[in-house]
Amino acid sequence: MTTRLATEGLVRVLDGRRVVDDLSLSVAAGQVTCLLGPSGCGKSTTLRIIAGVDRQDAGTVSLNGEVASDDTRHLPPEARGIGLMFQDFALFPHLNVAQNIAFGLARDRADARVRELLARVDLAGYEAKHPHELSGGEQQRVALARALAPRPKIMLMDEPFSGLDNRLRDGIRDDTLSVLKEEGTAVLLVTHEPDEAMRMADQIALMRDGRIVQRAAPYNIYNAPADLSAAAFFSDINQLHGLVEGALTQTPFGQFLAPGLPDGTEVDIVFRPQHVRLDFDRGGRGPAPTASEGAPACGRVERARFMGKESLVEFAMETGGAKVTATVPAVFLPKPGTVMWLSIRRDRCFVFPRGAGAQANKIRPVA
Repeated sequence: MTTRLATEGLVRVLDGRRVVDDLSLSVAAGQVTCLLGPSGCGKSTTLRIIAGVDRQDAGTVSLNGEVASDDTRHLPPEARGIGLMFQDFALFPHLNVAQNIAFGLARDRADARVRELLARVDLAGYEAKHPHELSGGEQQRVALARALAPRPKIMLMDEPFSGLDNRLRDGIRDDTLSVLKEEGTAVLLVTHEPDEAMRMADQIALMRDGRIVQRAAPYNIYNAPADLSAAAFFSDINQLHGLVEGALTQTPFGQFLAPGLPDGTEVDIVFRPQHVRLDFDRGGRGPAPTASEGAPACGRVERARFMGKESLVEFAMETGGAKVTATVPAVFLPKPGTVMWLSIRRDRCFVFPRGAGAQANKIRPVA
């Protein structure tokens, strides 16, 4: 695929802090890449640099194979041919829908392009309406049509759906993604919502403190997180603390291999609530160990809550006193004090050396 957007080693320093720190990424034609991370991690600053509104202190921005900004040159925003969409749709209130979409287009092709785009965003017949006459979802679609009007090969989107209510958001996101894919546009989308990134992205670039800590397809970044913080960003997690001795870590669920970690290393064993299996106590005995789920551990229910699509059950483990949360896709509300046996999917467990930025190792049960 043709690379439309590429950055190499971007650095931006503000008030003595590296807001963007050695950031490199690329986006191909027809690809959606999400810059995902908490507020203040440098996502929007990165977008501003690519758009040309801000200028990096070091590094290179290339658009459609040509350098747009480096140490010696800086193409202005209006010359970059980039489409922009923001949380604030920024429609001109005194212009009608057709005039908003046609703004900046040559007159000889504006009418046909406006009609084409209104049909594609399902707003045919809305030409004469003004922004105040439209719903939030309709305004978002007009903003999309305006951004697409000059046929940009690159689209930058900064949390464009956050102003919509939840019922509208999923449909509008899907419709927007469909239009952008049909246009073959390379999309860089900024969001702090993991669900939005997972729903829209072909590739997720997870940011923290100005750096990309992991970049991968949604499935891979969810199932092979780079570190504990990456795992926790996408869902609730359970953590078991342990110490490596002889390449093994002891837990309430038995021993785990900790490959490549020296003795004495403190580790966190991490697994998600949905990967916990529950079994009833059978006279003080639980299910037999299995290769896929290892040894079960006994716990007592502390609290159970119905969450709509699933139930959330919190346990205190009898060995070691660890707290473990399990989710089950049903109405299951055992009483506090109920003894149950818990097993965990070993192929969904990770061990991380304790400390920020530590890399993950898959963990395996001892045979």
